[in-house]
Amino acid sequence: MPIQRSFLAGSANQTLGRPVSRRGFLVAGGTTLLLAGCGSGQGTGSAPQSGAEFSGKYDGPKVTLDYWNGFTGGDGPTMQAMLKSFNGDHKNIVMKNNTMEWADFYQRLPAAAKAGRGPDVGVMHLDQLATNAARKVIVPLDDVAKDLGLEESDFTKAVWQPGIYKGNRYGIPLDVHSLAMYYNKDHFEKAKISEPPTDKASLEEAIGKLQDAGFKQPFWMPGQWPAHLMFFSLLWQNGGEPYSEDGSEATFGSDEGIAAMTWMREQVEKGVSPANVDRDAQYLAFKNGKNSITWDGIWQINDLKAAGTNYGIAPIPVIGDEEAVWSNSHHFFMTAQAAKDDNLSSASKVFIADLSDRSSEWAGAAMIPARNSAREEPAYKDSPQATLNSKLGTFHFLPAVPGVADTIQPTVEVAVNEIVLGKATPEESLKKWQSNATELLKQNKEKYGS
Repeated sequence: MPIQRSFLAGSANQTLGRPVSRRGFLVAGGTTLLLAGCGSGQGTGSAPQSGAEFSGKYDGPKVTLDYWNGFTGGDGPTMQAMLKSFNGDHKNIVMKNNTMEWADFYQRLPAAAKAGRGPDVGVMHLDQLATNAARKVIVPLDDVAKDLGLEESDFTKAVWQPGIYKGNRYGIPLDVHSLAMYYNKDHFEKAKISEPPTDKASLEEAIGKLQDAGFKQPFWMPGQWPAHLMFFSLLWQNGGEPYSEDGSEATFGSDEGIAAMTWMREQVEKGVSPANVDRDAQYLAFKNGKNSITWDGIWQINDLKAAGTNYGIAPIPVIGDEEAVWSNSHHFFMTAQAAKDDNLSSASKVFIADLSDRSSEWAGAAMIPARNSAREEPAYKDSPQATLNSKLGTFHFLPAVPGVADTIQPTVEVAVNEIVLGKATPEESLKKWQSNATELLKQNKEKYGS
């Protein structure tokens, strides 16, 4: 999930050094569905291009491609299997896999690529594409998308446009992943709950029944990971936005944000959750049958399966006025390092094309394939996460603006933690850290010139 624990089980998450890989990737954030006006992505502009013309196959001399990713969790075995298959089918291309925690990945990538010691090709989160494009670490892949016949109509709508930065496409979408609600089927059966809750009223009713059945604190509210992802989801459900569309200012301290954090804190005040739930503690408790409901990333599916937890999965309930949930996406990229060599460039494009074409296999990593056609294949349709298909239109992403993801840990996460722990009111904390986040965004604008 893919980023630390949150990815305890996966590596889809963020990046800022968390215990498990999945979280790492999540910290990075996401990319807003409302990112508009980027055009088709076919223009060239002044961006460095991705090397030799793409023919769809590689007939050159044998090459070794350095491939970087952060799939250290439950998604790792699936990627390893896909790489093995690719190497077996392409005798003149050898994939040298380098898997690391997402936090290390994003820290190391810019300097390594600049020094020519980075990857030729890799996978990064959607919310990191604009930042690395602005740094000129990665190159446009418009030709790959065009020659593969990849069009917006074959992709989850929200992930296509945000892969474009200043008129060029820098990422080829592999998947989408989101928060979901996990529930303990044994607990639900004992409490005589026949269906997972879908809204605030049914969630409160379910919590009451669970408490009556002996599960006194059935829904733990974390103060840290993945608490800020829950906050973003509730903010959007209330009709708010965490940042302005152009990324020039933070807006998460709005009335909608205050309402979201008030509800989160209330779960502790009402005794539904223990106080001071540590990072990932709510997930570990769920995995071990100590609580009944948790909201976490779909990257946890494989970990729960391995643990033998009798769980169900469903969309998170609608606590606000509209359906919305935090989401992110993994995208293939190619570096300027590879673009300078025609053989490396052509081989990298063949690799991206191959794995994109087989993206239904990626469902084994507990991800949702970004391609609509891949979601029609049995490998995905039979997966647990397929139950979220009808909610893809409610997936929300952060704005694809350079540096936006880097503002989350030092501001949003701090505010959420303060409020859940009862150290500050939602109004006080959110307003304060919103101001700090806006200042960081101004610095990013100067830094990246965007």
